[in-house]
Amino acid sequence: MYEPVLEIRSLRKTFTLHTVDGRTVVSLRGIDLDVSAGEHVALAGASGAGKSSLLRCVHRSYLPDAGTVTLHTGGGPVELTALPDRAMARLRGRELGYVAQFLTTPPRTGPLEVVAAAGRRRGLRGPEASEAAAAALRRLALDEALWDVDCGVLSGGERQRVNLAAGTVSPPRVLLLDEPVSALDPANRERALALMESLTGRGVAVLAVYHDTAVMHRLASRVVRLADGLVVAEGSPDEVLGAVA
Repeated sequence: MYEPVLEIRSLRKTFTLHTVDGRTVVSLRGIDLDVSAGEHVALAGASGAGKSSLLRCVHRSYLPDAGTVTLHTGGGPVELTALPDRAMARLRGRELGYVAQFLTTPPRTGPLEVVAAAGRRRGLRGPEASEAAAAALRRLALDEALWDVDCGVLSGGERQRVNLAAGTVSPPRVLLLDEPVSALDPANRERALALMESLTGRGVAVLAVYHDTAVMHRLASRVVRLADGLVVAEGSPDEVLGAVA
């Protein structure tokens, strides 16, 4: 039985709107959630329920107002919300991956270097990182002629595959996925889903946002439904979403 690797306790996040009256919007109202190694947890819920905010608070793209996020690493538990920025950046590179819907890269950087750099941050050495990057891009069928092309000129689907390759090369301990297949055609979508499916056997803890219930039925070992910043249901895909028609 795999051990818990990510623990989220009483997580709260509020945003202040840039309006005359400075109104606030509460995104998370006290989330408690554990994710174990080898577990694939899918977050379900309507737009605005707090799904992406939860991922960003775990990644520390957003700093929560209250609560804790604890990552159990090889060196022991680390409370992410209390880490200095530099320490958090180092830990992100090694232990915590985040695949957003949109790829952000340095200017004039090609897919091979983007993915190899992710591998190096996770401990792979020079040639080993390049080989792992090439294998990841081939698995997702990115044309080799594009490997040294500036990522900024790639199509949305191509950028999404580069993003997924970087997120899964030498996979981190915890992987956060935010709609990772939204821009993919059917053939490339299937390749990406097969890759994400394989992470369970490698002991990766996955916390993901999907809007496609068929994807959740296929990939998720557990579904957590959010509404108005709270967990309102939790269980197997059939229990939370209903059986596949």
